[in-house]
Amino acid sequence: MNMQFNFIVIEGNIGSGKTSLSKKIAADLNGKLILEEFADNPFLPKFYKDAEQNAFPLELFFMAERFQQLSSESMKSDLFSEFSIADYSFFKSKLFSQNNLKEDELNLFNRLYSIMFTSIKNPNLLIYLHSEVSRLQENIKKRGRDYEQNIKDEYLKNIENKYFDYLKKQTDFQVLMLDVSKVNFMKDEKIYNQIMNEIENFEKDVRIKNLVLG
Repeated sequence: MNMQFNFIVIEGNIGSGKTSLSKKIAADLNGKLILEEFADNPFLPKFYKDAEQNAFPLELFFMAERFQQLSSESMKSDLFSEFSIADYSFFKSKLFSQNNLKEDELNLFNRLYSIMFTSIKNPNLLIYLHSEVSRLQENIKKRGRDYEQNIKDEYLKNIENKYFDYLKKQTDFQVLMLDVSKVNFMKDEKIYNQIMNEIENFEKDVRIKNLVLG
């Protein structure tokens, strides 16, 4: 496969398969893998128990970690890798903060975000994995993280809407939106190969492309 992009980001809602697809593409194409270190966030379990009390420190911690990772050594060129691929974007911080923070907290958060954002490299291609909320809930249950088991459908739908709105309006990178609601790209080689073919042949003058798989 001829990789035309040097920095790809896989995005999507909670449980959409971002990390799984990132790992598979990186392994198959000798890409440098950048994974979000969400497990190190001490506020995450607390947030799902008491969102209002813990949302602000949660989002600040995530943003600081994402900034450090995406602006550090991990983003420097690697002689042994042809491209970099990450399972998250920096703008994810902005979208989740809009969903989780109160107005005064959001105002402060946005000021800090604006300062950091100028130092972050945009991807050449962002792949957004869309799944229906019912499928997301199935995946969340399967992976079995205790603190995620009570996530409400409404919360997932709100996050989805934030992503859709942002991606339709932004002009900084190309977007490939894949509806994976009815497929398993990790087990179905035909679907995975279809995704890889879309990446390889993505036209440079296309800003956003939507595709339903399966």
